[in-house]
Amino acid sequence: MEAPAGMSSTRRVAAILVILLGGAALWWLGGSGANVTAGKDGLGAGIVAGQKQTGANDPRLAGAHRFEDGGWIYVHLEGDPATVGFQHGYLLAADIEDAFAAVSAGMMHETQRDWAFFRKAAHEMLWPKIDAEYQQELQGIVEGLHARTNSKLDVDDIVAMNAFEELPDYYVPWYNKQQKVAHAPNLKSPGNCSAFVATGSWTKDGKIVMAHNNWTSYANGERWRIVFDIAPKTGHRILMDGFPGVIASDDDFGINSDGMMVTETTITQFEGWDPNGKAEFVRARKALQYAGSIDEYTKIMLDGNNGGYANDWLLGDSKTGEIAQLELGLKAYKLWRTKDGAFAGSNWARDPKVIKEDAPQFEPGNLEISPNARRVRWDALLKDNKGKIDVNLAEKMLGDHVDSYHQKPETNERTLCGHVDSSPRGVDVWGWTPYFPGGAVQAKATDSSMTKEMKMMARVGHPCGVDFLAKPFLAAHPEYAWQEPYLRDMKAGPWTEFHSGETAVLQKQ
Repeated sequence: MEAPAGMSSTRRVAAILVILLGGAALWWLGGSGANVTAGKDGLGAGIVAGQKQTGANDPRLAGAHRFEDGGWIYVHLEGDPATVGFQHGYLLAADIEDAFAAVSAGMMHETQRDWAFFRKAAHEMLWPKIDAEYQQELQGIVEGLHARTNSKLDVDDIVAMNAFEELPDYYVPWYNKQQKVAHAPNLKSPGNCSAFVATGSWTKDGKIVMAHNNWTSYANGERWRIVFDIAPKTGHRILMDGFPGVIASDDDFGINSDGMMVTETTITQFEGWDPNGKAEFVRARKALQYAGSIDEYTKIMLDGNNGGYANDWLLGDSKTGEIAQLELGLKAYKLWRTKDGAFAGSNWARDPKVIKEDAPQFEPGNLEISPNARRVRWDALLKDNKGKIDVNLAEKMLGDHVDSYHQKPETNERTLCGHVDSSPRGVDVWGWTPYFPGGAVQAKATDSSMTKEMKMMARVGHPCGVDFLAKPFLAAHPEYAWQEPYLRDMKAGPWTEFHSGETAVLQKQ
C-alpha cells in the first residue's frame, strides 16, 4: 500500500533509522516526555514525566518497536507477559502519562470521587481476580514506564486506568446505590460505538466483513490511536487498536492469528455490577488472545462476568465464515449466530430478557434517541447494500451522516459518525449534556481475507474526515472549560492499512 499523502521527510528518516540501527534507544519517535496533571490524591496533584531512559539497553526491549503512520502509533510487543508489559510501558511512556492525566481527570470529575477511591477499588476488588499472566503484564507496564521516565504511577494507578470504562460508569453507580450515598451524581453507563459484521449473501465476496467506529469523549478519543501488534509467548498473535497503558483494545476491535474477528458496542442504560467478578478488560484481552472459535470466545467472556462495560459483541470466525452477536448482560445474555446475514450494533439491547433484567430503563421504541436512530440507519444501509458490502463500502458507512429521525443528512448524535458537539440535545440516556465534546473518534475495518493475513484498515479522527478543533469549541462552550487541559484538536487522518510484523512506515512506500 502506498504511504499516505503528506508524509513528512522527517518521519521517513526516522523510519530508516529504526530499520538500520534497531536500537531500543531510537524506538521513541514521539518526542520528549510530557508534563501532565492528574494524581493519586486528586486533580491538583502533579506528575512530571522526565525522560530518564535508564532502560534503553534493557534486553527485554529486543524485538519491540514503534513508529507512526496516518496519525496512529504502531507498537510491536513480543515475549512473556512481563516482557510484553515492560515493552509497552517503555515505548509508550509519555503517551501513558498523558492518557492517565486525561482519563483520571474525567473519572474524578464525572463521579465526584478522588483518585484514592479508584486506587482502592483497583487494589482490593480488581487486582486479586486478575489472571497471573495479566498481573505480570500490568506490573511490567509500570516497570517499563519507570525505566523510561520519572513517573510516580504504580500498579494500582495502571489497573484503575485499565478499568476506566468500568469503574466510573458501572461500579460507582452500583456502589452509590449499595451504600445509599447521599447526593450522588446521576451516573449512566456509556454508549460507545457504531459497528456491524456481515457474511454470506450480504457481502461482495460471500466472506465476513467487519467494521467499527469508536464513540467516546474527544479528550479520551484523541488519545485512542495505538495499533498494538502483540506476539505473546502463549496464545494467538493479536492485532488490535488500543489506548496507551491498557492491555485490552477497550473499544474492542481486534483480530487474532487463528482467524477470529472481534468488535462490540455498549449496552445503553445498563445497570449492575458483581464485585466478585473479573474485570471486563481482563476477560476481553484473554478472549482475543486465546479464543479460536465463537464458542470459545463466549465461554471466556462469561467466565467471571462482573457486568462491567456491558457490550453487544460482534464476532466472526474467518475459518468458517460464521458470525455472531453476543449480547452480554450480567443477569442475562443471548447469542445469535449465522453463516448468511448481518448483525449491527449502536448501543441498543435487542433481547427482551437482557432489557428486562439488565437495562430496564432502555426504550427500544424511542426512535429519537441516538442508539435507536442509528439502529434504524444500520438496518437501511445494510439492506440497501446487500451483496455489495466490502471493506471500502464499510469505510464509507462508518462516516455516514444521515439522521434517520429527521430523515436527512446532519452532523449530530443520531448519525453513525457521531458529532455530539454539534447537538443541542446531547445524549441524555448516557448523561452527555448538550454539545458534549464526544462522538466518533476513530474507525477500523477488515474482512476474512485481510484477517488471514493479519491486516486491518484504520482511520484516526471522525470517520467522515471532519476535524474537531478544541479552541473554538471551548470559546463557544465555556461550560466545558474544565476539560481545557486535556481537550485538544482531533484531526482526521487517512484510512491506513496495518498488518502484523511491520517494522516501519518505509515499508509502505
